Amino acid sequence: MPFLEVEGISKSYGSTKVVDNVSFSIAEGETYGLLGPNGAGKTTTISIIVGILQRDSGSIRINGKEHSVTDKASKAHIGFVPQQLAVYPDLSAVDNLRFFARLYGLSRADARRRSEEVLEVIGLSDRAGETVSAFSGGMARRLNIGIGLLNRPGLLILDEPTVGVDPQSRNAIFENVKKQTGEGVAVLYTTHYMEEAERLCDRVGVIDGGQIKAEGTQRELVSAVGEDDTIVLRMDGGRESAIRTLEALPETKQVSGEGSEITMLVADARAVLPQVLDSLTQTGTVLRSVEVREPDLEAVFLHLTGKALRD
Repeated sequence: MPFLEVEGISKSYGSTKVVDNVSFSIAEGETYGLLGPNGAGKTTTISIIVGILQRDSGSIRINGKEHSVTDKASKAHIGFVPQQLAVYPDLSAVDNLRFFARLYGLSRADARRRSEEVLEVIGLSDRAGETVSAFSGGMARRLNIGIGLLNRPGLLILDEPTVGVDPQSRNAIFENVKKQTGEGVAVLYTTHYMEEAERLCDRVGVIDGGQIKAEGTQRELVSAVGEDDTIVLRMDGGRESAIRTLEALPETKQVSGEGSEITMLVADARAVLPQVLDSLTQTGTVLRSVEVREPDLEAVFLHLTGKALRD
């Protein structure tokens, strides 16, 4: 059973519908990415799920139970990391954590203990006593994530958590997310960075104009929009005979060559590649390198919306 089930939620401001009949689900231990440009409806969607905004229509179930903006029991399952930093800069890292732990209802002793555990998870134990105003942007982001982990959530929601952070802190955030899913946490991750969705997310919902245009694994999305894989072969001579050999393969959609390089289009490069290599070996072709290029989410987004992700 999915830990989070969202069914047909909508939200309008006046005549403008910012979330339009959005549905998806997330299982325990799964990272689901909402991928779309700024203004696509990502933050409004998660604000409805968290309970900050009242939805106009639709239903939400968390851990199998109906969820509403007034339902404290289901909210207790959620850890929320907002896009804007929600930390007190004049307090130390550990004092921030203890403060928010007390807001979650932990006893003073449990708040101290849980704060120490979270500091280990986010890699800030050695900076625990330092004032947050002295932190880098990446360190403050990691602390922001730590606050969302204090209540040991079953559902962790992260809204654009890597905006403006350095590469080292971004990698640390990725590792934290993977650690949570490894422990069975369901993660909802919004981003407009293609590479983040490809690296982190088990499934992706492509959102634009407040609507989910398509969802699935990267491979499923690519297959749904009909994008082909590319195999690039570099060889020592014999290009023309190699092209004739490849054209004869039933899986080949298109073959072209230039210099010592051949490019071919196929539906599923992983399945076809052994046959390609075997056929060329039988003709005596000497290959120097083989490269497989699978369509990425950028191609999917462009196909579905008619625009690049950052337009």
